Amino acid sequence: MIIGSICMSHSPLMDRNRAGAETEGRFKAAVQEAARAFDAMQPNLIVAFYPDHMNGFQYNILPPFCIGARARSLGDYGSVPGELPVDEEAALSLTASVLEQGVDVALSFDMLVDHGATQPLELLASESGGRMPPVLPVFINCAAGPRPPFRRARALGEAVGEWAKGRPERILFIGSGGLSHDPPLPNIATASPETKERMIAGGATSFTDRIVRQSNVFRAGVAFKGGKTGLRDLNPEWDRRFMAAMANGETKIADDWIESEVIDAGGGGANEVRCWVAAMAALSRGGSYRVASEFYEPVPEWITGMGLMSAWSQTASTEQGN
Repeated sequence: MIIGSICMSHSPLMDRNRAGAETEGRFKAAVQEAARAFDAMQPNLIVAFYPDHMNGFQYNILPPFCIGARARSLGDYGSVPGELPVDEEAALSLTASVLEQGVDVALSFDMLVDHGATQPLELLASESGGRMPPVLPVFINCAAGPRPPFRRARALGEAVGEWAKGRPERILFIGSGGLSHDPPLPNIATASPETKERMIAGGATSFTDRIVRQSNVFRAGVAFKGGKTGLRDLNPEWDRRFMAAMANGETKIADDWIESEVIDAGGGGANEVRCWVAAMAALSRGGSYRVASEFYEPVPEWITGMGLMSAWSQTASTEQGN
């Protein structure tokens, strides 16, 4: 049973590069509002559409989509390391269903996820008494080319939604990532020979390499706030238009988007809105939906246009009496 969706920007800089107290207060209030919707929906299974940042997926094998039957958190940028509570039977059922519906998706029994998957889960859990039901992590390649077309991310979401309609669980979809931001990410075309070989070899990065990379991101965040980087500016207008489309059920808005134009408008990190598209497309398979909470604010300290949206499936909302 489809009950709802929560889509949320993430940022690795939240705990390290602090924004102003008022900004952080508004974001915390938005998370609390989403957590209240989460509690009211009472999900007992979460499907989390998430991007990776060249941590769990690299060029040894880089599928456009992958479903995790078992998964563990890397624990980067302050996220909690360790095993995720994945429902293995549901993951296998979902994979078979999505393939049968014509969307090619990989399957992993050893999925390594980073903050792109865990930060929204941890933020919601922190405001919900630590409660977190089983999770099905669904990776969408957003960081490294070649990426799947936006229309295929929508097709993936719709296939997941079709599967969810027939399940007995109360299923919540989470879309993690976006909105406009232009983080410093490894690029195999411009990487040093040593970095390129590591990206091709795959596997978890060493602790030392991870600390170096995280330190570079922290410094980039400070420099971006001071206008001293070559990173693209945040684009609140583009972000708000996209969020409005998702709120209005326009899940096909990105079908004909040209990726280079998206990057020009919202930076390389805007590619992560594929996860929002997938989550809202999955929600749409349960019929119409209504937005329960919505927040947006550009936060330069976090190098991200921070958006958050929770929505009820209209059927579940009616049953709940909302």
